[in-house]
Amino acid sequence: MLTSSLTNDARVAIEPGFRWDRQDAYLFDIDGTLLRSRDRVHVDSFASSVHRVTGFEITLAGIVLHGSTDTAILREACRQAGVPADLLEAHLDGILEAMRHAVSERRLEMDLVRMPGVEQVLDHLARRGALLGVATGNLELIGWIKVEQAGLRQWFRFGGFSDHFPIRSELVGQAADKARELAGRGASICVVGDTPRDIEAARANFLSVIAVATGRYSFDELMQYQPEVCATSLADLLAHTGTES
Repeated sequence: MLTSSLTNDARVAIEPGFRWDRQDAYLFDIDGTLLRSRDRVHVDSFASSVHRVTGFEITLAGIVLHGSTDTAILREACRQAGVPADLLEAHLDGILEAMRHAVSERRLEMDLVRMPGVEQVLDHLARRGALLGVATGNLELIGWIKVEQAGLRQWFRFGGFSDHFPIRSELVGQAADKARELAGRGASICVVGDTPRDIEAARANFLSVIAVATGRYSFDELMQYQPEVCATSLADLLAHTGTES
């Protein structure tokens, strides 16, 4: 990959020949890619919902959240807390619905920050006629609430969520199928995410990927997974594009 350093801190790498802003459709991860939460509304909903429905106490301590899905996190937290598997399966739908309700009730408590350059990149891609969607480990209602509260809902037409897909590659595949329905069977689709799991999910579906180091993982860590594009932020990627002839 070719790397262009914009400043000492801003870095962008683009695979030769790959036009990052010329794809037909884009699937954006939410947390760490579009926005960052400075509250515990979503995180708190796991324990409160499990306790309300089953009476068990769980914690997310020790569980890797970045790049995971709500349903996978829930299952791991329950396993860690000793919740019987058959009990969880019997009450899974009720717990997920309780999570949706808990987040919806507290939506005005959310403290969300857009990642650098997000709105500018969405506008840039939309002006080029690209179809924009989300592909996130969030439950659908929770994902859309975050996007709405961050003032970004108008850019997105569809999404892939974890309500029925605990494995990220599966929800990305669902979102990609929807993108092809809307943009055409042969549409070129690119995943935009901030974790190795986003890159792995894109690869599992034979999709290109833009990795941004705006979450937990650094530019160098993401580069090890060889995405078509890697940037310290979407703002840095857009600035790099502006320098090209």
